[in-house]
Amino acid sequence: MATIRERSGKLIADFRYMGIRCRETTNLEDNAYNRRILKKRLEQLEAEITLGTFEYEKYFPKSKRVDEFKEKRSQQIAVQTKVPLFKEFTALWFKQKQVEWRTSYQHKVSIIIKNYLIPAFGNQVLSKIKKSDLLNFRASLAKVTHGKDQTSLKASRINQIMTPLRMILNDAAERYDFESPYKNINNLKESKIEVTPFSLEEVHKILSTVREDFRPYYTIRFFTGMRTSEIDGLQWKNIDLQRREIHIREALVNGVLGGTKTYGSDRTIQMNDRVYQAFLQQKSLNNGKSEFVFCNRDGGPLDYRLVNKRVWHPILRFLGLKPRRAYQTRHTAATLWLSAGENPEWIARQLGHSTTEMLFRVYSRYIPNVTRRDGSAFEAMLEKLNTEELAHE
Repeated sequence: MATIRERSGKLIADFRYMGIRCRETTNLEDNAYNRRILKKRLEQLEAEITLGTFEYEKYFPKSKRVDEFKEKRSQQIAVQTKVPLFKEFTALWFKQKQVEWRTSYQHKVSIIIKNYLIPAFGNQVLSKIKKSDLLNFRASLAKVTHGKDQTSLKASRINQIMTPLRMILNDAAERYDFESPYKNINNLKESKIEVTPFSLEEVHKILSTVREDFRPYYTIRFFTGMRTSEIDGLQWKNIDLQRREIHIREALVNGVLGGTKTYGSDRTIQMNDRVYQAFLQQKSLNNGKSEFVFCNRDGGPLDYRLVNKRVWHPILRFLGLKPRRAYQTRHTAATLWLSAGENPEWIARQLGHSTTEMLFRVYSRYIPNVTRRDGSAFEAMLEKLNTEELAHE
């Protein structure tokens, strides 16, 4: 039976919930009128406890016991319904799914689960998670800041976080026969991929100024379009100098050598003469001290963070070039190939794209004339036709 007590002139609600004695101080002054109000509230509270509909946070939103009883209630519901808590199912789900994924993607999903999903939904019963909970969670992600500049998470990152959540809930709904709350929730609209490639003149400035021991490294990056993880994980066993081919089979992610980004990323890149000469130069610098084409003093793979800090960003500052990620060397290779008139399908294969769709979607604005996608080719054809017609008159 709930009772009313007094302390320092304020009324206290004294009741039991889930076998635990609870005492919550109210803002009500101790007088007859307030005691009648509190008595009615406590009668309603006890009725809800009896019916199993009581929510602690509804009556005492600022109480320190809110989280404690939320977890207890979730555990109680889980026992009654046999539907597990989010954190329990997610652990099992990840263990079963990771065999399908490459090491790098396993790591990404693991970070998302640990840093975002478990803190938000860990102690909730899966079948009790509502669509409104998911939308509120997504809205909260937009307020998260990171990095030195404390910038907000981009739409693309928020979508990346929501994807495993959707997979987990949809899988759980199928296994435990409840309707998934992840229904009619579309991805946020993402901004276009930021592409700021270097001009051929800028590439020449960088390669003629950079440290000699890193000149082959950046020459190969600029003229092959390899990803950072691919060139840092490149081994001599995958270099065929006789056939002038680079076989991309592995990638270095967070210091761990594993598979490439996607299965389509496994490919063979053809060397042009500059790249071939760069490999010959690197072979003399390497002198057989490492299985990695580019290595540190101890023969281990490069740490791209250190390379960026000590070589890449200093050279851009020295030359007065716009600061940008070293990944833009990949975009530079693509735009230079396109501007030279190379076959788009060949370029897509070099970059590890399965189709040319992404190629034109990302890079088309940099090569309007060479690819003849601005109508100039058709205009030239009509002009030629007109000239021939006049000649026959």
